[in-house]
Amino acid sequence: MKQIRKILIANRGEIALRIIRTCKDMNIAAVAVYSDADCTSPHVLWADESVYIGTSASAESYLNIEAILKAARTAGVDAIHPGYGFLSENSRFATTCRDAGFLFIGPEPESIEVMGDKTRARQLMTRAGVPSPPGSSSDLQDVEEAKAVADKIGYPVLVKAAAGGGGKGMRVIDSPGQFEPEIKAARSEARNAFGDDRVYIEKYLKSPRHIEFQILADQYGNTVHLFERECSIQRRHQKIIEEAPCSIMTPELREDMAEAAIAAARSCNYTGAGTIEFLVDENKKFYFLEMNTRLQVEHPVTELIIGIDLVEMQIRIARGEKLPMKQQDLGIQGHAIECRIYAEDPGDNFLPSTGTLLRHRIPSGPGIRVDAGVEEGNEITIHYDPMISKLCVHSKDRKGSIERMKRALNEYEISGCKTTIPFCQFTMNHEGFVIGEYNTNFVMDEFNMESDQNGIYTETDDVAPIVSALLMAEIPKTEQKGSPADPGSNSVHFGESNWWSKRRKFKL
Repeated sequence: MKQIRKILIANRGEIALRIIRTCKDMNIAAVAVYSDADCTSPHVLWADESVYIGTSASAESYLNIEAILKAARTAGVDAIHPGYGFLSENSRFATTCRDAGFLFIGPEPESIEVMGDKTRARQLMTRAGVPSPPGSSSDLQDVEEAKAVADKIGYPVLVKAAAGGGGKGMRVIDSPGQFEPEIKAARSEARNAFGDDRVYIEKYLKSPRHIEFQILADQYGNTVHLFERECSIQRRHQKIIEEAPCSIMTPELREDMAEAAIAAARSCNYTGAGTIEFLVDENKKFYFLEMNTRLQVEHPVTELIIGIDLVEMQIRIARGEKLPMKQQDLGIQGHAIECRIYAEDPGDNFLPSTGTLLRHRIPSGPGIRVDAGVEEGNEITIHYDPMISKLCVHSKDRKGSIERMKRALNEYEISGCKTTIPFCQFTMNHEGFVIGEYNTNFVMDEFNMESDQNGIYTETDDVAPIVSALLMAEIPKTEQKGSPADPGSNSVHFGESNWWSKRRKFKL
């Protein structure tokens, strides 16, 4: 078994903090890296060591392989954890880490490469007997080929980036006349996002459920699934609310999808933690969507219903340990929901909302978990993903989780930028979500920011400056030297206020 005494985390924000916590639980030293924009970020301050890697631009810092490897050598680490995003699914990064003598806490580079190429992955799934949506078997060469494929499988179709993810390089085509401009746009977006403009076509499922299975696989051929997550509440093809287990799952469907997920993982000799994503149509037929060869943003809901630390499992697998459990040892315990709290304006098509967090008070109490990457006083910048935190709840059943999430969202206090809290409140109170009848078109078909459903507070453009002024003028404050958010400098901390909680009851 390989020894891991010190890990460098090639990431930032909440996932870096998440990994740091597990490292501390395992008595492993954690090394953070940071850019100019993150010099006082919580992940930097809570790590055992921190190494500067470049300017605020991702290309000059968190995507700079040489800078990260230099930091790893400087800190003398044994292993590198990529988190999610940035370089986490970059096979060249995994190979370079391995060649430089560092353990890469993730799958082999070959697995990352084959599953990261969507057309190759489709071909692999076909050979493994895993169902995929009808579509092209390879990259599109021209518009005429695209039209021929669409005529065969029927409209609407989806143009997708072969090297893509996160909703980038995707276009829905309803008729032949749309192909030329939409393929051009998809290629351009894919080239800018991934440096690869290849695209392919598959049948567009109009109202699917997005359901994924978490798997773990060790280096000795043992693979288990940790059941499913429902991820259908999305905007711009990106998830915003997830839950586990799925409300429409039957024992038979779960068994079939789990078998397909394990077959997919074994087809590429996968090791570590991974996720197989599926689309499920109205007839409960499922189709392979993609495999994420990394830890998922929404992994906490699985941890809550299974009772396993997935980051710990990643580390144990990387150092050569066998899985400590068999499939029959695993079972679902209760229900969990995650709301991603983004600095975005739901009333303006979820556009990013930058600013300084004048107030950030997280909810607490039984069954509540908050994985936050920022603290009060930190700035939400344009440089990175606008996630503030992941708010998770766990209860004995789905109804209890929804009620607990309502309470948690009502307790969550944020000022300084718009957030997705009002949208999450809307969803928790929406009849379709409550009864479990929803799909990936929920935001487009159901969300109405003008609705003040059940007295939900709806933030207006003027709230942040008003709140800021009132806080500074009327709420008692104390000064403290050397706060975690800004060591060695004066930091203002605002006291609790009954006025603040009352503010939620009406519109300003």
